[in-house]
Amino acid sequence: MPDAVRYIGLMSGTSLDGVDGVVACFDSCGQPTLLGRASAPFPEPLRSELLALNSPGDNELARAAIASNALATLYATVVRDILRSTGLTSRDIAAIGAHGQTVRHQPGLGYTIQLNAPALLAELTEISVVADFRSRDVAAGGQGAPLVPAFHAGVFGCDHTRAVLNLGGIANITVLRPDQPPIGFDTGPANALMDLWCLEHTGKPFDSDGLWGAQGVVQPDLLDHMILSEPWFARPAPKSTGRDLFNRAWLDSRIGQIASDRATVAGKIHGISQAGALSAVDIQATLRALTARTACDAILQAAPEVTEVLVCGGGARNPALMGELAAKLPCAVRATDALGIGAQDVEALAFAWLAWAHDNKTPAGLPAVTGARGPRLLGATWPK
Repeated sequence: MPDAVRYIGLMSGTSLDGVDGVVACFDSCGQPTLLGRASAPFPEPLRSELLALNSPGDNELARAAIASNALATLYATVVRDILRSTGLTSRDIAAIGAHGQTVRHQPGLGYTIQLNAPALLAELTEISVVADFRSRDVAAGGQGAPLVPAFHAGVFGCDHTRAVLNLGGIANITVLRPDQPPIGFDTGPANALMDLWCLEHTGKPFDSDGLWGAQGVVQPDLLDHMILSEPWFARPAPKSTGRDLFNRAWLDSRIGQIASDRATVAGKIHGISQAGALSAVDIQATLRALTARTACDAILQAAPEVTEVLVCGGGARNPALMGELAAKLPCAVRATDALGIGAQDVEALAFAWLAWAHDNKTPAGLPAVTGARGPRLLGATWPK
């Protein structure tokens, strides 16, 4: 391999907001220099179908194949935008690292499913594609997630204990200690539940800058019930999760239980039924608090000596959420922008790095993170 090569990384996460893409030049040690970026929102029909495919439904195999092709076509659009904006051509790119769209994640049952059509993406872009990053780790007994701690170690490691908190649809952390391998795991829902609730009650796909949720009041009984009633939170690492668990049915059951409890109390104590009602905006505030509390608890349990937390993903753009994190953590909390990598670019850059790692035979599946039987080379290649 030449000393410096260019890779494109594409990421569409559980937030289901769209596709983020970057192009970066990697030196022989895998250190990236970001050259450009582009993004594209999901067209509403595709977003709705991808969300629907997270649950069993009629004719889902054919629907999944059609959605995969639509996703690859959108990926190709982002690639073309990146090339156009940077003046690069397909011949300048070694490969595209494409994550795909997770619709099922059940490593305990031995599988994880990311919708993707890497062969079509290679045809549309005339660039080799590296994809299917999770399945080898799952085959080796691992969680297949999170995938990014090896990348975080390479770009954010330093001489003190640092945690990287990714707030996508699901939250995950990486703990970086000097001269030690990274550890990492999912901590619970981040934007997935907040976005779902915001769309239903405001008509907007996400709570821009967290302004709507900031108007609400956190409901302690609902927050405690969401945490204490869910065994997954108490499960030790390695662990990962997704919309298979944290979905509308999960949320409805928790809200329903608290509403029932409050109604019972109201029936016994005259005149408090209105005061005890759960409002939509208060639930949004409580979902924000759920993300902050479960992430902070995980960080402090895994790394009580942490001196800094770097935040990436869409949640880094939620001032109310960032404020809650800062209030709960005994250390500096800042977005990765402060280190020169935009919070929204970190995961896409990670998949460019994962493609580089695959081509350079560098294992990115880490047993300390996923629980796999050993380090594994991740991904498979679809040549141009």
